[in-house]
Amino acid sequence: MKKTLLGSIVLVSLVAAGYAVETRTWLHSSQADFEKGVLKRISLRSDGRLTLAPKTDELLDSSTSALWAVAGDSKGNVYAGGGGPGARAAEVFRIDRSGNAETIAELEGLQVQALAVNSKDEVFAATAPDGAIYRVTANGGGELFFEPAEKYIWAMVFDGHGDLFVGTGDSGAIYRVHPDGEGSVFFKTEETHARSLAVDRDGNLIAGTEPSGLIMRISPSGESFVLHQSEKREITTVAVAPDGSIYAAGVGTKKSVPSMPLPRPVTPAKPPTAGSPASSNAPQGTAATPASQRRPAVSPLLRLQTQATGGSHVYRIGTDGYPQVVWSDNRAIVYSIAVDAGGRLVFGTGNEGRIFRLDSDHLSTMLVKVPSTQVTSVLANRSGMVYAAASNIGKLYRLGPDLETEGSYEGEVLDAGHFAYWGRIRIRNEESGGAIAVEARSGNLDRPQRNWSPWSPVALEAGSGRVAAPPARFLQYKLTLKASPDGASPRVASLETAYLHKNVAPVIEKIEATPPNYRFPPRTLSITQSKNLTLPPLSGVKRTTPMPAKPSATQTMQYEKGKIGARWLASDENNDKLRFKVEIRGIRESEWKLLKEEVEYNYLSWDSTAFADGEYRLRVTASDEPGNPPHQALTATLEGGPFLIDNTPPEVAGLTGEVNGGELTARWAVGDGHTVIKKTEYSLDGGEWTMVEPTSRLSDSRELEYALTIDGAGPGEHTLAIRVTDLFDNQSVATLITR
Repeated sequence: MKKTLLGSIVLVSLVAAGYAVETRTWLHSSQADFEKGVLKRISLRSDGRLTLAPKTDELLDSSTSALWAVAGDSKGNVYAGGGGPGARAAEVFRIDRSGNAETIAELEGLQVQALAVNSKDEVFAATAPDGAIYRVTANGGGELFFEPAEKYIWAMVFDGHGDLFVGTGDSGAIYRVHPDGEGSVFFKTEETHARSLAVDRDGNLIAGTEPSGLIMRISPSGESFVLHQSEKREITTVAVAPDGSIYAAGVGTKKSVPSMPLPRPVTPAKPPTAGSPASSNAPQGTAATPASQRRPAVSPLLRLQTQATGGSHVYRIGTDGYPQVVWSDNRAIVYSIAVDAGGRLVFGTGNEGRIFRLDSDHLSTMLVKVPSTQVTSVLANRSGMVYAAASNIGKLYRLGPDLETEGSYEGEVLDAGHFAYWGRIRIRNEESGGAIAVEARSGNLDRPQRNWSPWSPVALEAGSGRVAAPPARFLQYKLTLKASPDGASPRVASLETAYLHKNVAPVIEKIEATPPNYRFPPRTLSITQSKNLTLPPLSGVKRTTPMPAKPSATQTMQYEKGKIGARWLASDENNDKLRFKVEIRGIRESEWKLLKEEVEYNYLSWDSTAFADGEYRLRVTASDEPGNPPHQALTATLEGGPFLIDNTPPEVAGLTGEVNGGELTARWAVGDGHTVIKKTEYSLDGGEWTMVEPTSRLSDSRELEYALTIDGAGPGEHTLAIRVTDLFDNQSVATLITR
């Protein structure tokens, strides 16, 4: 067997020549490779790097279906708001610096949709579906602060003057509410929804809209400028980085989103609250709609899940106004973004509960995947911690700033195609901190079950170790990453797993003799061997599993008298190149005679005139030696059924004839030693050949008799020629002169 260094083992899969049963590898080095496995407390970077994930703690299980908002105050307290179907009220929760959680307010409505905290650490909660804003009181309740005449309240943000800006729908209005609760429409977006809000360092309002997917900048005086029109339908969230850059997430496909009625939760009408500013704060020229007359709002989660087709884009708009897509995914829905203490973007997605960090314009890291389905709101504080509110189920998580001390990655089940021996696993670790442990197991079922072998450790030395799992068809590996004492993580850049198929003897399934007098066309040979090397595409499959054997294709033969041939169906489970030896023996002979050896194709033609007439058999021996070392080569042999060689023409006997009154009559007999008479023809005086039937009318025997009468032959001398052809196209001609 050729030896292949692991350092260059990938080249094995690129070279077509050489042994077929040779060392092969699976290579995992990309995000797509590692996404197929199971990550536990492991982060995955977009360039395929595995590291320990940020330490993740569950701070709150709200017992509600959704947490939609998270906010923090200057004292380190974190607030989460949620609710949903089945909840007794729209709830606000507080989690203190020590991680202790409590419910601080139960408000009228189905759920809390947005939260905001002002400079006095006062907490404000917007509820759905009635679109009311409450100020959470110190005694654990809530007082109505502002009630716009809107169905949705999507977002709230305070500016530097203490004014609260409120993004709403279905009118797409943005309200400004002063600290005393007096508010009015600040800006009309001319969109259906003012979906997201942020304030930049110059005091401008940044707003995201739906359905045109606009990212707008609105000055304190109300002058607007569209920074970017997204190809996405809805800008779900916006954030401003310390350097002034603006980040936004867009979801949904504009042209393919149908307008469809959605289920609408029905809630009892809320009685007017004493002192409610609903009427006094209505937009000028527009009467506030009483709460009892409003249509209930569609569940935000159901709305997004229904409309957000086509995945998400994350945009960055530079300080010069230049927009670009810095992250995209064709399935994930980005619900919320935040900027962490290091100035990096962190965002939560659904419907797989993943939290990402944008490391650069070209790199991102999937930090963690939480049990909840949607990560609906994220908050980053100055201490380096990230808080994530989630839905389905409504929970609050805290990430970082430290890394997990240990995490594991369980790779996908690797299929060798058939029985294989396992070689070495080689890991490339780009960081010196921490430690990596490897285990492997194998089995002959396509999914790991009790009938697989147990996990066995792989002893690594210089990043490489031999797999101890027993030979089988399937293999699975598991990595365990451990942090160093100072908290540093290993960084796995790639993993190669070597394997070798057990050599299996080839199989010859069938031998078939071809029609006589035909030969296979000669193969076109290339005098100069190609020196080219074809590389697979970068996005292609990196494993080197052989292709299964294909059935024999149709073949075209060329007519040549005296030639005969045979073809056979042969395959090799290892996909080895095969070489054949063909032998021949008469059915009454005792020894095989070599017809030809070193045959490289599964067919052969030869000159049958060198053999006596009679029945013969072929024996074909297939060897996989071209794909294996000589001492490991295996063979298979099959004898074919009998076939006939016949190069002797039939005989015409007893040809007689006479002319009487212008009518010519003739009689004769035909016989062949091996095959049935195919046809008999006559020609009179050199004329065209004409078919003639035997007296039995059927040409179904090796011996036939004929009687011919030709009217109008005329008196005088005539030349009658009889031509007989057998099934092997052997012909004989007999002539008769009549007077």
